[in-house]
Amino acid sequence: MRELKEKCGVIAAWNIPEAAHITYLGLFALQHRGQEGAGIIVDDGQKMNGVRGQGLVNQVFPKGSLTELKGDYAIGHVRYSTAGGSVARNLQPLWVESLNFEISIAHNGNLTNATTLRRQLESEGSVFQTSSDTEVILHLISKSKGSFEERLKTALTAVEGAYSLTIMVRENQKTRVFAVKDPYGFRPLVVGSLGSGFFAASESCAFDLVGAQVLRELAPGEVIEFSSEGMNSWFLPKKVKPAPCVFEWMYFSRPDSIVFGDSVYEVRKRLGKLLAQKDMNDGFRPDLVMGVPDSGIPAAIGYAQESGVPFELGLIRNHYIGRTFIEPHQSIRDFGVKIKQNPLKESLRGKRVVVVDDSIVRGTTSKKINQILKDAGVSEIHMRISAPPTVSPCYYGIDTPQESELIGANKSIEQIREFVIADSLKYLKMDEIFDYLKPKTSMCDACFTKNYPAPIQI
Repeated sequence: MRELKEKCGVIAAWNIPEAAHITYLGLFALQHRGQEGAGIIVDDGQKMNGVRGQGLVNQVFPKGSLTELKGDYAIGHVRYSTAGGSVARNLQPLWVESLNFEISIAHNGNLTNATTLRRQLESEGSVFQTSSDTEVILHLISKSKGSFEERLKTALTAVEGAYSLTIMVRENQKTRVFAVKDPYGFRPLVVGSLGSGFFAASESCAFDLVGAQVLRELAPGEVIEFSSEGMNSWFLPKKVKPAPCVFEWMYFSRPDSIVFGDSVYEVRKRLGKLLAQKDMNDGFRPDLVMGVPDSGIPAAIGYAQESGVPFELGLIRNHYIGRTFIEPHQSIRDFGVKIKQNPLKESLRGKRVVVVDDSIVRGTTSKKINQILKDAGVSEIHMRISAPPTVSPCYYGIDTPQESELIGANKSIEQIREFVIADSLKYLKMDEIFDYLKPKTSMCDACFTKNYPAPIQI
């Protein structure tokens, strides 16, 4: 499945020497969460300075570019746009200077009432520099009164939707860094320590890369402040039922991360085992199992371990393709998929193969992959999806197609099977998944059920 796109990843560093370099490394670990742009803002105790640009982390920060970013405080961002579009002015972290303070902010998520709030703010005289929903938070902070903490609480009480934030503020010649998670807890955000300082990131894999120690994940609605007084925690006043995104487990987070208290890799393997159990109960046994690279691989391993069916790679993914490439001739059909996935024909020829993936979105990619497998000589293709059909868009920070483009919302499972040219097709059901995984809290499954936990204003 390659048809959903990650929203963003955020980083924060407080009292860490060469904070820009540590943030830069952390952004590499979060590159999977956004590939359109990246940025780092630093504070040297006197002023803020930063670099933002379009492209991958190593393109935005070429050799030598970090030498000017001096300071022990920083926040960083990798971007995939869901609100505001992919233009340079929307790159983050956003960074502004007001009468009372200088502030920069990085956001992972999507505000569902941003349009309404923006119109209200514009009617009151606010002038926006970007089309990003994140700028709404900055204007609300600026228009609020009291201490920065009071301003932040007022601003975040007004917004709805998903936000995991890192914020850096310099006020009265002191620099503080905040990590914030919305009351539903949609997106992951982890805090920890590095030397005598503090570190925060969207996923724990960033901690592994920079050598930081994970302390814990933020609770829904929690605000953590890093300052000279240490790490202080308080909660936003809004009380709602937690709804962390179940698809972070299934697809978006890196397998080597701990998200919402569980290993992403182990969760995906367990879903594969559940798929195998269902097939075994039906008396079905294929010749081999493979996963669609990369996110389908852990579930395929779980399927193989549970069923005893041999696991094969099946497809080799080319990891060295940029975000775009030139198709040399129109006669080369499905070139976009073929250049990324190449079959191991010797392992596949004549076999009845279970193909495990995390989802089918539009169905076009699955169809092209299955055609590649058939051309490689596979005798039967049995698709197994470690999630229910995707039937509705996400409004909480994942770039999904509209309902009219989602094959699961418009075709029956049998019609989907025919479209993707599989010999059989089975999905997991949401109640099966929750009964099997037994998550520690309620979770958001709106893309599978249309049960949206936070109000939607479209």
